[in-house]
Amino acid sequence: MSPFEQFNAVAHELDPVVAKRVRHVLTENARTVEAASALEKGDLKRMGELMAESHASMRDDFEITVPQIDTLVEIVKAAIGDKGGVRMTGGGFGGCVVALIPEELVDTVQQAVANEYEAKTGIKETFYVCKPSQGAGQC
Repeated sequence: MSPFEQFNAVAHELDPVVAKRVRHVLTENARTVEAASALEKGDLKRMGELMAESHASMRDDFEITVPQIDTLVEIVKAAIGDKGGVRMTGGGFGGCVVALIPEELVDTVQQAVANEYEAKTGIKETFYVCKPSQGAGQC
């Protein structure tokens, strides 16, 4: 029996909040495995879908996002469409997202956020543009 099947068999016995938290952890683990595959294939569209699912799960099941972060995710997602992904990052209850986007969309995203985020939230944005590197590799 898979972890999802085990969970579904007993979810009705759990406190509703606990059930939501467990559902988040199980689905996030599955998304992480699938995200590794999407990254290996260079499938940015699927990666974006997984990031959207992850953010929704953090918002709805784990309940660790805040309205300002949800607004930021919406602004970035509107700017990138299906050409990347965005989700909250960090421990929650704060103000940081990570966006995986093609380099040619960086200026578009920065402009969209600069135009909308402070007006909608009263918070001035800060950007950290990073580029991927090879990393340590496997032994």
